[in-house]
Amino acid sequence: MLSLIPGRSLLRRLARPWSADGPTLREIEVSLREMRSLLLAQSIPPESLWEYGPRAQPALPNAPVFEQSVLCRQEHFETGYFSYWAAQMAHLPVYHRKLWEFVFIAQALHERGLLRSDSRGLGFGVGKEPLTALFAARGCRILATDADATQAAHNGWVRSQQHAAELDGLRWPQICDDARFDNQVAFAPFDMNDTPGEFRGYDFCWSACALEHLGSIENGLAFIRRSLDCLRPGGVAVHTTEFNLHHDERTIDNAATVLFRRRDLERLFAELQEDGHVCAPLDLREGHRPVERFIDLPPFRSHPHLKLALEGFPTTSIGLIVQRRAN
Repeated sequence: MLSLIPGRSLLRRLARPWSADGPTLREIEVSLREMRSLLLAQSIPPESLWEYGPRAQPALPNAPVFEQSVLCRQEHFETGYFSYWAAQMAHLPVYHRKLWEFVFIAQALHERGLLRSDSRGLGFGVGKEPLTALFAARGCRILATDADATQAAHNGWVRSQQHAAELDGLRWPQICDDARFDNQVAFAPFDMNDTPGEFRGYDFCWSACALEHLGSIENGLAFIRRSLDCLRPGGVAVHTTEFNLHHDERTIDNAATVLFRRRDLERLFAELQEDGHVCAPLDLREGHRPVERFIDLPPFRSHPHLKLALEGFPTTSIGLIVQRRAN
């Protein structure tokens, strides 16, 4: 039987003064957080609860469901709108937070009447996600942006196949045929830490788990503020990112991937509302159903994957909705 209690040899090693071959303080802290995540999660749920994904629900996404900015929760997967949007993106419904992010963005924009033929949309850090093709298929005119090839290679996105070097990398023929795609979509390289001075007057903009890769929490928050400058009065920004579930003080910052805390998002929303923008209220309730009690550890699973531990911090995706002030 596997014990979670360290053996005597390890305890003696930890008790010795730090040496070149001993564990670093950072390694010990990460290990302790991972152990805590394992204890909280206990174990992966039975396969019968997740192996074939959530049961498809035959319904259209007409009713408003995302009137708040919310955390990814299991209950969202077991709905008609989730099944609908997964099918529209040529994807089987599975318990994976990345698919949840795409569904959240599509549903939030649909509810606000923005996925229509006369809408102009701006995507940031789009990688090879299906949303550009999905919105083009709805008749929207889309400008998709991503880091230039040099920056993407430096950050490892080309190697991980998460970067769209040009327009062809965004094609999903099973979602949007090539003729319509070519008519509706343009591509431009863009650094999300820059000021998008030439991007103005869009009806909506979005990003899917990109702003946590901008180098720091402050850089990510600044990007959200700047994204509103790209919108017409009353336009809507929808962004997803990483949320630190159990810590409002300690987190990951000034790193390749950062974790946003409650305090960071509450401060951002307070500042945006002071400037006259309308923020969908934060709903930070954490789900506790069987599939989402499991906290995934690297190397991450293809599913279920609703919560995970990054450097030992339990995290999940959060969706944020902000409407630019009317004037």
